[in-house]
Order: sequence, then C-alpha cells, then structure tokens
Amino acid sequence: MLPTDAKRPLQLNDNGQLRHFLSLDGLPCTLLTEILDTADSFLEVGSRAVKKVPLLRGKTVCNVFFENSTRTRTTFELAAQRLSADVITLNVSTSSASKGETLFDTLRNLEAMAADMFVVRHAESGAAHFMAEFVCPDVAIINGGDGRHAHPTQGMLDMLTIRRHKGDFKNLSVAIVGDILHSRVARSDMLALKTLGCPDIRVIGPKTLLPAGLEQYGVRVFHNLEEGLRDVDVIVTLRLQRERMQSGLLPSQGEFYRLYGLTSERLKVAKPDALVMHPGPINRGIEIESAVADGKQSVILNQVTYGIAVRMAVLSMTMSGQNAQRQLNQETRELN
Repeated sequence: MLPTDAKRPLQLNDNGQLRHFLSLDGLPCTLLTEILDTADSFLEVGSRAVKKVPLLRGKTVCNVFFENSTRTRTTFELAAQRLSADVITLNVSTSSASKGETLFDTLRNLEAMAADMFVVRHAESGAAHFMAEFVCPDVAIINGGDGRHAHPTQGMLDMLTIRRHKGDFKNLSVAIVGDILHSRVARSDMLALKTLGCPDIRVIGPKTLLPAGLEQYGVRVFHNLEEGLRDVDVIVTLRLQRERMQSGLLPSQGEFYRLYGLTSERLKVAKPDALVMHPGPINRGIEIESAVADGKQSVILNQVTYGIAVRMAVLSMTMSGQNAQRQLNQETRELN
C-alpha cells in the first residue's frame, strides 16, 4: 500500500479540492463529509421525470474496466449520464491489455481520445495511482476498485447508507464480517469509518482471512461471529473473494457459512434495528441467508441507489477540482 503522503498530493489540488479520487486514505473528515452532503443533494435527481443536471455537459467520462464488473460500471455510467456527460465504456480486459499492451501504453492511447476523466477498475493494486501519476494534467482519474487495495466510491456509498439510516457516526458500532484479507471494500470502509469518527469498528472472520496490521485502522478483531455482532448498529457482510484466494485459506464454503454466515438467528444478537449491508454480488447461503438479505433490516438495494448519487458527487467534485487547478495554473503563468 502506498504511504499517505504519496497519495495526498495526487488526490488534492492546491486548494484542497479533489483532483483525482484514488483512496480514502489521507482525506480529511471535512472532505468526506462534503462528498456525503453533495451526494445527498443528488439523490432527488433520480426521482425526477428528467434525470439530468448540466454540471458535466460537454465533458467526456471514459470508464476503463480492466476487470469485469456490472454494478460499479453501470452506476458510474448512470452517474455520468445524469450529470450530462458523454460516456464511453471500454472493457479493456477483452482488448489491448489481454494482447500484451502495457498499462502505460494503454494510458497514452486513452489520452488520445481526449476524455476529461477516466474511471479505472483494475485487478492490480496501485493501478489507479500509477495512471494518476502519469496522466496528462487536465485528466482526472477515479478509482473504481484496484486489486485488494481500495474501492473508495463503494466506501463512500456505504457511509452514505449508514448516515441516512443512522445519522451521526459518533455513537455507532459497526461490524465488518468475512473475507477482510482480500477485500478492498473492507479497507475503504474501515478508513472512512475511522475518519468520520466511528468509535467502535469491529472486524470478524477466520484468522486465515484477516490481514496483518489491522491495528492501524483502529478496529477490534473477533474470530467468533456471535461475540463480534453483539449489540452492533450496522453489519457489513463481505463477499468471499474466491477469484483472489489461494487454496487452503478455507476448508470449504459450507464450513465458512456454518461459522460466519449471517443468519436470522445470529442477527438477533445485534441491536434490533441493526442495518444489514453487502457490497454485492451476494452469494446466498455462503455469506448470508436469503431471509436476512431480503429482510426488513437489509438496506442492500438502498446501497445501489445511493451509489449513483455518491458517484455523481465524486465525478462533479473531481471535475470542479480539476477546473480550479487549471485556472490557478493559468493565473500563475500569467503572473510569471
């Protein structure tokens, strides 16, 4: 993982506004709160007869997905379209990258398309940071998920879900359950919760699926599900990242469900109004029982709705930050 001081100059312009959106690490509470407030203001756009605002009219957003995704890609497309941007989606996993082209060469070819913003999803950790370092100055990079490292817009839509249903973070207990080791969502959620002042962040899972160094996130670690869920306000159940697992980390999926699957019975040890969340796609009967996923405490579908608003917020704020930096650079050149 890149150190915080390497990320901060990349992500923020000289005025502290978003220039790229790569990770939640190093971003201040005020900026995360601004993203949530901006997303709140965009939620009503989805209920309009004409679901558009003109903030990115004339801009081009290019979704560059080196790794397959449906939910993230679709919500970014909808977010950009609702901001009136032109949208191009490239499934690079079936084109140039699979033919041996380097990430640097792919970036240069993408720049030739004259897009204003690239939303990048990649199987390798740090890919979005690499592109942000080498992309031309007028193009913004948004991380749509990179390897095991970060999924910052998912982290922020999870925070918006929690805030809209629970209000302030200051008195909450939040449990994150499952495959923490391979989950970029877990890392982004832990960083966001810590920054926003959540006093009790718990991670629950088998030792083989918990990474070293969890202490830096200010979390409490549990290996017993019932103990970890006791009296929590929010439960985030993670998908088993089978595509990133090496053999031997789990005896079987059935054994994982027996010990760590979120069932109706286990949900009873949490608070009666505890939220149930999941980043999707859900593996029913492996991570979560269908009765819980579809139950009255589940806000999983709300997360998808909020995800569009959060991605609208990030796209608009990042473009605004890029424009402000461009103006500042122009003024500096004129003074010199």
